[in-house]
Formats: sequence, C-alpha cells, structure tokens
Amino acid sequence: MELNYIIGRNPVIEVLKSDKEIEKLLVLRGNLKGSINKIIGIAKDRNIIIQEVNQNKLDEIANGGVHQGVAAVISPFEYSTIQDIIQYAREKGESPFVVILDELEDPHNLGAIVRTAEGAGVHGIIIPERRSASVNQVVYSSSAGAIEHMRVAKVTNINRTIEYLKEEGLWIYGADMSGEDYYKSNLKGSVALVIGNEGKGISRLVKENCDVLIKIPMLGQVSSLNASNAASVLMYEVVRQNNG
Repeated sequence: MELNYIIGRNPVIEVLKSDKEIEKLLVLRGNLKGSINKIIGIAKDRNIIIQEVNQNKLDEIANGGVHQGVAAVISPFEYSTIQDIIQYAREKGESPFVVILDELEDPHNLGAIVRTAEGAGVHGIIIPERRSASVNQVVYSSSAGAIEHMRVAKVTNINRTIEYLKEEGLWIYGADMSGEDYYKSNLKGSVALVIGNEGKGISRLVKENCDVLIKIPMLGQVSSLNASNAASVLMYEVVRQNNG
C-alpha cells in the first residue's frame, strides 16, 4: 500500500489524535524541545514506532514544505461517499451542509477550505475525480490537520451529484459574480455551496444546475476573492443564518 507523509507539528498532532492508522513517527535527531515532547508522548501512548532521523531525510520528505522536525507516515486518505456525508448529518440531527468544489486545483486552497469547513460545521466536501486537487501532504499541512475530521467524497460527475443532493432536499448555491449578494439569499436549512476553479469559476453546466447564484460584492479594485477566502465568507453566512 502506498504511504503518505504528514509534516508539521500541528498536522501531526491532529492525525495522532484521530483514529488514523499511523505506520511510524519520524522526528529530527536531538530535537526534543517544546511540542515535540507532546507528540512523542501521544505516539508512545498509541504504541507507534518512533524513529529519529537526520535533517536531510525530513527535508526530502517535506519536498520544500515546513516539517518543524517531525513527520508521520500514514496510509492513504480514506474518502467517503455522498451517502456517508448525508447520513452523518442526519445522525447528528442536523440539516445537511455540504461544500462542492468544482475543479479547484490548488491543494493549498483545498486545505484552507477544509480547515474553515471543519470549524463551520460542514458535514462533508465533494470534489471531482478529475481536474481537481486531491487530499495529499499539502492539504494536511494547509488544513492544520483538520482534514482528519472532515468527510471528503470524490465523484465522477458533479452535475449528477447535484441532482442527487436536490433529491435529498438540499438547495444548491453557486458562488458566481453574476449572482445576487450573498447576504440577501435565504441560506437556511439543507445547503450545498458550490465553489469554482481559481481562475475560471464554476463551469457552465454546473452553474446552470445551481438553484441560486450568489456573489460577494467587491467594493475595491480587485474583482474577486481567492477561492478559499470566498468559501470562508459564504460558509459562515450559512452558519450565521442557521444559528442567528
């Protein structure tokens, strides 16, 4: 089985606190200060193999990322199904709250969206199998480990997925500058937010399949926000309207 690496102290702590199977923990030889001791303690409690390695080994694993002297070796991320996400929401007695990412390509953006989504109580994130960022080391790091607490489903066709969600009672809101101001929309109840590609936005067919298009008004010289920033604003508007 292919193995993946999680780097950075916070992401490693989060994965250690989860039920994820961890093959072993790699720590920088002689680097036993601060939160590294906490990480080693948790690993020992879970009977995880701890191996001291040199700087070059961690630099190679990090591939330009910031490892902070620690890496966890884990099995690949386990994706959920759409049905898993809907069932999870209903088992909690909550209206399903889903984020759909239409060909979002930057794993940093995916990780940032996951981090906000976890904090906003999103039940799951849906991504396409092709032309999309997948869960990798960058996503783990940029989500600060929040990916371990988020259900992510990979689907072959976003439009068919939207039709399924509609049948399950969700309203589909697409982020697009041709839409109405987001705070004027009724985002209460079962909601799916669609966030598009960093450059192209939502694809034409997906846009046509949304129930409502919403936008974040831009009052300055910049025409749009970064995808992860826009997603954050819209997710917390859903939170505000459903908990206000």
